[in-house]
Amino acid sequence: MPLPLTLDRLLKKLERLRLRIQNFRPLDEDLLQTVQEVLRIDWTYNSNALEGNTLTYGETAFFLREGLTSEGKPLKDYLEAKNHAEAIDYLHEIVQGRRKLTEGLIKELHALLLKDVEFTRAKGAGGQMVKKPLYPGKYKTRPNHVLTFAGKIHYYTDPLHVHDEMEKLLSWFHGYNRIHCVEKAAIFHYRFVAIHPFDDGNGRLARLLMNLILMKEGYFPCIIKNEYRKRYLESLAVADEGLGYNDFVTFVAMELIETEEKILSLIEGKGNLRMDAGKQVLMNRDERQALIVSKLSGASLSVSQILLKLPQIKRPTLKKDLQELVKNGKIKRKGVGKGAIYGDLYP
Repeated sequence: MPLPLTLDRLLKKLERLRLRIQNFRPLDEDLLQTVQEVLRIDWTYNSNALEGNTLTYGETAFFLREGLTSEGKPLKDYLEAKNHAEAIDYLHEIVQGRRKLTEGLIKELHALLLKDVEFTRAKGAGGQMVKKPLYPGKYKTRPNHVLTFAGKIHYYTDPLHVHDEMEKLLSWFHGYNRIHCVEKAAIFHYRFVAIHPFDDGNGRLARLLMNLILMKEGYFPCIIKNEYRKRYLESLAVADEGLGYNDFVTFVAMELIETEEKILSLIEGKGNLRMDAGKQVLMNRDERQALIVSKLSGASLSVSQILLKLPQIKRPTLKKDLQELVKNGKIKRKGVGKGAIYGDLYP
C-alpha cells in the first residue's frame, strides 16, 4: 500500500536531513559531546514527564549536570532521571558495538531503567491507589490495562502470551525490510506498547527502543515532547482502534524532523544548544545555592572567580546568595569588599 502523500514527503525530508548531517561526520569531539549532553537532558526530561515524573526541565538538567537534588521532590523521580540518562549512555554503547536487538537486550535496558525503583503506584480493587512491586528486567506476571481518553479500558497482552508476542515482534523487525526505517521504528514502538510486556516503564522503554533503531540508521533520537502528550496518545489510540499506523508514524516523523533540524542548525553554527525552544531553564534559590556550595568545596574563591565557574548566575544574584550562605553558616568569608574570598577552609 502506498504511503499517504504527506507522510511520504515527511520521510523524504528526513532522508535529506540525515544525508546533510552525514556530510559533517565525524563531528568534532567537543561538539558531539555537547550535542549528546543536550539531547540526554531533553530526552530524559520529556520521556519521564510523559509518564508523570514531576521534575521540571531545570531540575532535571541541574541534577544530571551537577548531581544535586532539590527539596520537595520524590526520590523515585530522581532515580528515574538517573536511570534514564544511564540507559541513553548504554544505547550509544549498543550502537557502537552493533549489538542485535533481542529479548535479552530489551530486558537489560528495562532493568537499567528501573534500577533501585522498588514499586510503582497503581489502582487496586475498588479504585484505591496501592504500591505495586516491580521486578526490573522481568516480564509481567499480572495483567495490565489503561483507561483511554474515550473512557474505555484498554487491555494489553495477557502475561501468558508476552514471550510469544515479543518473539513475533522481533521476528517481524529482523525479517521485514520493505518500509522506511523511521516507519519501522515507529511501528516497533507501537507494537511494543501494545504488548506492554513489563509491569512499569513500557512507555519509556518503547521510546528508547525506537530511538535505538533510528540511531543505528544514522539519525539522532526522536524526542517526543511532553507538551504534545495528548497528540502522542491520541495517535497511538488510532492504531489501537485498528485504523492503521499512519497517524502515529506521521507524528513520530514530525517530531524527528524538529530534532534533526535543530541539530543540523547547531552543527552549521546557526543555532543554540537549547532544544526546548521557548522555555527558560531557571534554577531556584536552593538549586543555585547548592551549586555554589559544591563549587566552593575545598576551595577559596573571589566573586569574580566564582562567576567564571558559574557564568549562568548573574553577579547581583551571586552576591546575594553568598551573603545568605555565609549568614546560614554553609560557607565562610574572609576579608571584605572586593578583597573578600569565600570557601570552607577557614577556621
